[in-house]
Amino acid sequence: MDPQQAVPLGPRKKRPKQTGTSVAATPHDIRFQDLVLFILEKRMGTTRRAFLMELARRKGFRVESELSDSVTHIVAENNSGSDVLEWLQLQNVKAISELELLDVSWLIECMGAGKPVEMTGKHQLVVRRNSSPSHAPGSQNIPPPAVQKISQYACQRKTTLNNCNQLFTDAFDILAENYEFRENEGSCVAFMRAAAVLRSLPFPIISVKDTEGIPCLGDKVKCIIEGIIEDGESSEVIAVLNDERYKSFKLFTSVFGVGLKTAEKWFRMGFRTLSKIKSDESLRFTRMQKAGFLYYEDLVSCVNRAEAEAINVLVKEAVAVFLPDALVTMTGGFRRGKMTGHDVDFLITSPGATEEEEQQLLHKVTDLWRQQGLLLYCDLIESTFEKFKLPSRKVDALDHFQKCFLILKLYHQRVGSDESSQQEGKGWKAIRVDLVMCPYDRRAFALLGWTGSRQFERDLRRYATHERKMMLDNHALYDKTKRVFLEADSEEEIFAHLGLDYIEPWERNA
Repeated sequence: MDPQQAVPLGPRKKRPKQTGTSVAATPHDIRFQDLVLFILEKRMGTTRRAFLMELARRKGFRVESELSDSVTHIVAENNSGSDVLEWLQLQNVKAISELELLDVSWLIECMGAGKPVEMTGKHQLVVRRNSSPSHAPGSQNIPPPAVQKISQYACQRKTTLNNCNQLFTDAFDILAENYEFRENEGSCVAFMRAAAVLRSLPFPIISVKDTEGIPCLGDKVKCIIEGIIEDGESSEVIAVLNDERYKSFKLFTSVFGVGLKTAEKWFRMGFRTLSKIKSDESLRFTRMQKAGFLYYEDLVSCVNRAEAEAINVLVKEAVAVFLPDALVTMTGGFRRGKMTGHDVDFLITSPGATEEEEQQLLHKVTDLWRQQGLLLYCDLIESTFEKFKLPSRKVDALDHFQKCFLILKLYHQRVGSDESSQQEGKGWKAIRVDLVMCPYDRRAFALLGWTGSRQFERDLRRYATHERKMMLDNHALYDKTKRVFLEADSEEEIFAHLGLDYIEPWERNA
């Protein structure tokens, strides 16, 4: 059964319409001073007009609620140039010839680009004699480009950090997380896929019509999109955010070392705050959870790019002491171009190291940090990697490389001029760091797997299985038809084996 069908469908509740007045009340910075837009309500409707006005204002455009002499561009939908001209004449506008009359498709392209785009013939509403309004050039609402070509797989879509549909993806992330807390995998995956495909779109969804032909958007997903377009928010999402179970799980799992089973246990015991949990003497915490509570305030605050770069230097310095030729690569969200994250991940490999040197490196590095007083927590997991073992069939399977999960002390002075150095108090911040040591000939597979994003990796493995009859994980790529392991020295070679166009790390933010 398709995961989309796993999402329960319920009756659509009628909600009060949101008016343009309430939307226009939100202040926004104006980036494009030379353009003053007026969006025509005729044949568009109050709700859609209000949504477009708010969207344009968020992008930095100046949008007038009422027609005035300062307006330079008139935007209309399902109107011909003659229709707009006739309406302007009824408003007693004198300098009509100085106005740009544009189809809404121009505004949609502007929203996708985040700035004004060139006005071409397809955008301009031309006034022609003896032409019926419904067939006037430019009067049609031009649909978003090439939606029929969008792949269901994130590994065939380029997804940068420029998200045109954050209003929807934020909602789907919350719903997916709620289903994950309830261990409803089908519904969780459905909303994750929906969020991923919307992140990849180069244009904003401003009408349910815009979702036609886009994969991974089931009926329930489209119902929520419609609700957000009409009301600016989703009643389903609001219900989740106010749900006691969701709020408790969100709080409990924010503690390093606390998973779903522990969160469920604490919730059933009646706990709702961390202070109550910490003060209950009957509870026994793991070593990881103790560290999570001890450094909680630092660990729940985001790691910024400057702090990640400082940790990068710290790791490279320590590794070079024992393996000067080792390659240390920052992976995860920071490799994908993100400016913040919850931890910093590193892949370490060495072309000249022996098996024993590989096995000892993380032990030596963590011992060095312990002597320097920088190691606040360490959980080192030994390698169980076997070279000719078939890749795992599970899309979220953990790899078998040696790795350690750490909390390191980062002194503010190492961050340089960043704001962290200006903070008062203890003079350092606890940072979550993951180190992975892999054999040199496995580096391409490990790098691809540890770069993410999670949904990109899930779809990459799903694509390999269903479209290429192959098996892929962080260790290897196996061709089931030819019954051979396919070697690769780079990520590009893995993409080539799979018959995929190479996608850069910063384009994998699914």
